[in-house]
Amino acid sequence: MFLGRRTTEDDTVVEMLASAIRRDISFSVLRPDQKLKIAGLRQTYGGSNHSMRETLRMLTSEGMVEATNQRGFRVTSATEEDLRDIILMRREIETLGLKRSLAQGDMAWESRVIAALHLVSHADGAVQQDPGDLTALEWDEACRELVMSLVAASGSPRLVGLTAQFYGQARRFRLALLREGRIDFKARKTRQHRLRDAIVARDERRALQALEEEINADLQR
Repeated sequence: MFLGRRTTEDDTVVEMLASAIRRDISFSVLRPDQKLKIAGLRQTYGGSNHSMRETLRMLTSEGMVEATNQRGFRVTSATEEDLRDIILMRREIETLGLKRSLAQGDMAWESRVIAALHLVSHADGAVQQDPGDLTALEWDEACRELVMSLVAASGSPRLVGLTAQFYGQARRFRLALLREGRIDFKARKTRQHRLRDAIVARDERRALQALEEEINADLQR
């Protein structure tokens, strides 16, 4: 019989450190290709040598950080090629997840999606009025909840995990568009209405098309 490992205090510290560093990578406080030295990170974020190294390993597995040949770490590059690859993976994974959810999801799933769409609509309005960092993070979390709700009934924990991973890797590109004022919120609202209507109708073709258009627009490609 295989047993799971108990959550320890170290695990909690690592999660807190990872959350803080993810945020700062997303807002370009930590820049693409910037070297990440454990001593410097500890001065900024706290934690022990062990917990910080475990944090960087976790972020490496998520694709936010890269291990270097010198056994160090750096922030993952943010190139046009990276962006194209992230968009490709998001389209493939999220459309598969939505297709499976449409086939298997019950009314509770549908209700979660509609609630997530409502939350995103509210967050869109809030971030247009106040594009500060806190509101931007709340907006991004609302967007993330929508993405995760769409694949929640897929029946595949690995697919759900990959959705979260690649959505996280796209975060800094999306927040950069927000900071630069390059998100068309009117068109975004129209796409969200089309997605909602297609999901309620269980119209797979229209739902997948709406999702793919939203992913492309989300990252301006």
